[in-house]
Amino acid sequence: MLRRRNNGLSVYNPFREMDNFERNFFSDPFDFFNDGSIADFKTDITDEGDHYKLQADMPGFSKDDIHLDINGNTLTLSAERHSDHEDKDKHGKYIRCERSYGSYSRSFDLSNVKADEIKAKYHNGVLTLTMPKKEITSGGSKRLEIE
Repeated sequence: MLRRRNNGLSVYNPFREMDNFERNFFSDPFDFFNDGSIADFKTDITDEGDHYKLQADMPGFSKDDIHLDINGNTLTLSAERHSDHEDKDKHGKYIRCERSYGSYSRSFDLSNVKADEIKAKYHNGVLTLTMPKKEITSGGSKRLEIE
């Protein structure tokens, strides 16, 4: 009996599309997990003239779980979210657990900001920082003479 080889050609599988749909539907659509940690939270920074405004989306956090630390000219925003399924009594009850948990952290340069005057507010899952600008004094222009 002679068998025909496929010679590298793929055979059409009408169920492949359904398999891909199911895999994509039940996978994490936001790709939160990257090397075992949660991806950074998203921020917008705007120039408001005399100050900068930073807004960070941090839904699901309590104000007590968010930390703002200044070290030199660097501001670090960090937060940690704990999962309900860490509780051993509930562990066997979960059919599916997709909500992310873990630590978030972002750092920002404060070299043009008056760090001691930053104001922070957290409302409806959005952290807002008002960061007054340092006054940049221009020493004027000067031409150097070549000797």
